Amino acid sequence: MAGPFDLNLRHLRAVSAIVAQGSMSAAAEAVGLSQPALTQGVAKLEQRLGAPLFERHADGMTATPAGTTLSVRVDAAIAHLAGAVRSSGRGFNRPELLMTSTQLRAFLALADASGFARAADATGLSQPALHRAVRELEQICGHPLAERRGRGVALTVRGNRLARGVRLAGVELGAAIAEIRSEGSLEVGSLTIGAMPLSRAMIVPRAIARFTADYPRVRIDVVEGSWRELIDPLLDGVLDLTIGALRDRPPAGLDQFPLLTDRLAVVARAQHPLAPEAAPDLDALARYPWIVGQASTPLRAQWERLFAGRAPPPAPIECGSVMVIREVLRESDFLTLLSPDQVALEVASGVLRTIGPPLDDSNRIIGVSTREGWRPTPAQAHFLHLVRQLSGIPENQ
Repeated sequence: MAGPFDLNLRHLRAVSAIVAQGSMSAAAEAVGLSQPALTQGVAKLEQRLGAPLFERHADGMTATPAGTTLSVRVDAAIAHLAGAVRSSGRGFNRPELLMTSTQLRAFLALADASGFARAADATGLSQPALHRAVRELEQICGHPLAERRGRGVALTVRGNRLARGVRLAGVELGAAIAEIRSEGSLEVGSLTIGAMPLSRAMIVPRAIARFTADYPRVRIDVVEGSWRELIDPLLDGVLDLTIGALRDRPPAGLDQFPLLTDRLAVVARAQHPLAPEAAPDLDALARYPWIVGQASTPLRAQWERLFAGRAPPPAPIECGSVMVIREVLRESDFLTLLSPDQVALEVASGVLRTIGPPLDDSNRIIGVSTREGWRPTPAQAHFLHLVRQLSGIPENQ
């Protein structure tokens, strides 16, 4: 199966030109190719994608559903590249129209590997070919994109910006390939989910179980982490979406929608000294050490609000891993704040328990975060439908 940058970028741009112009000759002039070269290029794309892109008529050409899908996704990919090199002030006027797939594949490999030798191993290109591709891209953009640091290579600020644009362009092209290859059959492609701790215990497993029954050929990757660890991969296009606690002020470039409201409770081992108390007060809770969330997380802010106006209890452990927290609680008198759903199995088996009732004013909004302007494939949209359905959210909200 062709990868996003295995396809000729000039030929892909030409597809959009044909859709816009309605003829091969006008599109060839628009993209700077001869008509025979463009005809051959479109034929190669159709062969690689396994679907006709146009219907030929005496008075022009009309796009097939596959051609329309590809055109829309290509336009979005070019827009991502243009946004990444906008206002450079140097180089060519429209650098995004001069970039080649080989250059972008080489540059992205360098960005991921932080070195030419490792990038060469990852791509199969020689180091001289990688150097040449990256230098050509720098000349097109008019700025250095990478620089030597010690024994490795690091991207410049503009290089990082371009790397994000290239990744997002690759996401669009990969989605086009998956949608075209899926026409008339069960969809292929991928779904990459960033799962924060609470979502791993509740929503994500159930949604995945139902999703795989409907789309058995779609590859699913689940990347676990905190909000802080997942946000840049989401903005970079490495993740398609994240599920977990939402932020009151998300970074620019993100869309959020809520799924459910969660309430926190104090959690401890089943035999904790406070276990017999129905509703221990703050003095009692402050007599024991705590495991708290890391700084700037909603969980940490809730713990700080709980003890606001008084000296907080000792909190020598900062941790976001429920697995680690669970094992520490089992072996000690530590307390922590968690959603009861996150430890439901441990509570049911008699290993852990909640101490007192859920806390007042401890609501956390659990929801989905996606990139602004993200267009999911049909399979990805179905997963979002399942997530909403399992959360009790009507489709029209």
